Amino acid sequence: MKKILRIVGLVGAGVVFLLACAATFVQVRGIPSYDPPRLRLAPVAYTPARVEHGRRLTMSVCAACHLDRQTGRLRGQLLRDIPAQFGQFYSANITQDRQHGIGGWTDAQVVALLRTGLGPDGRIRSVMPNFGRLSDEDVLSIVAFLRSADPVLQPDATPSHPQEPSFLGNVLANTIIQPAELPARPVLQPNPADQVAFGRYLVTSRYKCYDCHSGDILKTSDANPEQSFGYLGGGSVLQDAEGHDIVSRNLTADPETGLGDWTPEQFAQAMKYGRSPSGPLRYPMPKYSLVTDAEARAIYAYLRTVPVIKNATPEDGAAAVATH
Repeated sequence: MKKILRIVGLVGAGVVFLLACAATFVQVRGIPSYDPPRLRLAPVAYTPARVEHGRRLTMSVCAACHLDRQTGRLRGQLLRDIPAQFGQFYSANITQDRQHGIGGWTDAQVVALLRTGLGPDGRIRSVMPNFGRLSDEDVLSIVAFLRSADPVLQPDATPSHPQEPSFLGNVLANTIIQPAELPARPVLQPNPADQVAFGRYLVTSRYKCYDCHSGDILKTSDANPEQSFGYLGGGSVLQDAEGHDIVSRNLTADPETGLGDWTPEQFAQAMKYGRSPSGPLRYPMPKYSLVTDAEARAIYAYLRTVPVIKNATPEDGAAAVATH
């Protein structure tokens, strides 16, 4: 019996030692780096149409994180919506500064970052959304805008702030968070005339609503968005502007806890201007003021097709949460 207990003790001590080694490795390694992606890219045509489309996309999708409103430039800032248990994270300087921004990057390197999450240095941008399913035309339009003379892009010599992940943040960066593969074939956008298909594209690929509005930000699926836990049913815990927990809202068509009793016009007002039927929307929900009415209607049409989830969140009121 003593021998068995001794063996069990030795095994337990060995497991503890290995876990301690793994924890030390993760903490010392920090956010990992990989081989930089190699992408062959034909020269990008910076047409006025692409620049304007890219401006809409960049100011809708990227500016919420990268725009420093004090300077009016995309020089990066503290990301206040990330829960503190993951650490402190900062968006990067993406102005045209050659040393501290992306002015020295090639177009292929910009596209590779958007597609894979890896920069030219091979470092994974662990909190940056993955745009692997964004259409080729949308991606190239963003590149065209980033090369334009728009004031938000003019060189700013502010270095990107180093990331400050917690131990949990480092664990996630070394396990769950992985770089995406480059698309194996052209990525096309659905015809906007097919409202539901186009709306699905906007929700899953361009604006990535499911990243925040599903049940858990750690249980979303970039490869198969609809397989995300609690897909679009809300429940992910984020941080508001004061650093307090805020829970994402249910976007499914449940009439009691979701958008089932909203009209298309009400949805457009909420998405574009932050005015919902139940009151102003709070940070970190951006105001997508550059989204067109046609895009908002397409998103609304697609959301009506998503499997309904009954999931009350605090902004539905205490009675609704208690009931559901």
